[in-house]
Amino acid sequence: MSDLDELYQDLIMDHGRRPRNTGALPEANRHGRGHNPLCGDQLTLALLVEGDVVREARFEGQGCAISTASASLMTQAIKGLPLAEVEALYDRFHLVLTGDGDGDAPELGKLAALSGVRRFPTRVKCATLAWHTLHAALHPEAVSEEATTE
Repeated sequence: MSDLDELYQDLIMDHGRRPRNTGALPEANRHGRGHNPLCGDQLTLALLVEGDVVREARFEGQGCAISTASASLMTQAIKGLPLAEVEALYDRFHLVLTGDGDGDAPELGKLAALSGVRRFPTRVKCATLAWHTLHAALHPEAVSEEATTE
């Protein structure tokens, strides 16, 4: 295992064990619910969007270490970003994890730690659950009430 792979694995385990941005967000004005029926991961995402900026993001739910780490890293990454940048980050992350994009994605910052799961197709669904839930929260008119990773 390379030093970079080990660092990425440590980051995922840290966020999986001690996720950031968890708990309720009473002042949230955007919500999304996600479910991965293959493994049972469930996630509720709450966002506070003011103007066109994500001011706060929190999640609740239960899932594997990868699902939890992805939600934790995602909420850290999107706070303070304009919606257009959140959308671009969503697109880039999805491309990297589905194998349609370059696996080496330094512009993703800490999120690049999750790029290794692309080698394990069933785990990609775990890593993208939070992101599909984010999409559902930002576009409730375009998706069903609950995002799934089927």
